[in-house]
Amino acid sequence: MSHAQQAQHETVLLNEAVDALVHNPAGVYVDGTFGRGGHSKKILSCLNQSGRLYVFDKDPQAIEAAIALQTTDQRMTWIHGSFATMVEQLEQRQVHEVDGVLLDLGVSSVQLDTPSRGFSFLEDGPLDMRMNLAQSLTAADWLNQADQAEIAQVIKEFGEERFAKRIASAIVTARTQAPLTRTLQLAELISKAVPKKEKHKH
Repeated sequence: MSHAQQAQHETVLLNEAVDALVHNPAGVYVDGTFGRGGHSKKILSCLNQSGRLYVFDKDPQAIEAAIALQTTDQRMTWIHGSFATMVEQLEQRQVHEVDGVLLDLGVSSVQLDTPSRGFSFLEDGPLDMRMNLAQSLTAADWLNQADQAEIAQVIKEFGEERFAKRIASAIVTARTQAPLTRTLQLAELISKAVPKKEKHKH
């Protein structure tokens, strides 16, 4: 059984989102973040035979699920890539106008709950964190080669962490002893770098 078949994901505000989106049953729609297909299936159920749906995702497991759905519904076309390339990808397919676009932004629980993807710090796994597994640079690769100032900036800006410099320093020190390769290895390093009194603040 594939990962796409094993994974279960409950789509939040499914009916509300699609009801607000689909106003033309014969229209052309885009699901820019296919995930496991919850929104796409609902959109397709609202379209007539003239309606069309284009779906995007960078995650190979999501595309695996999209391919399976397309085999049962030819009104849908899957595109392996980011919704950032939406305009170019649609124009290549002679689609110059759409009736609506849906984006469900963020990391899905399926990705977080799969240790091998390296997004979770609750279970040990490879320090990967790639949304698109076709990309070569993993989180481990970056952490083991980026300079301290760059690491600190990323942690501060994207993690909103006030102790970003302290954590970056700990990462650079640790990697001189051994490469960072595991999620729990990084989690423990970060935990030790943050002052104890700060860990219990809410």
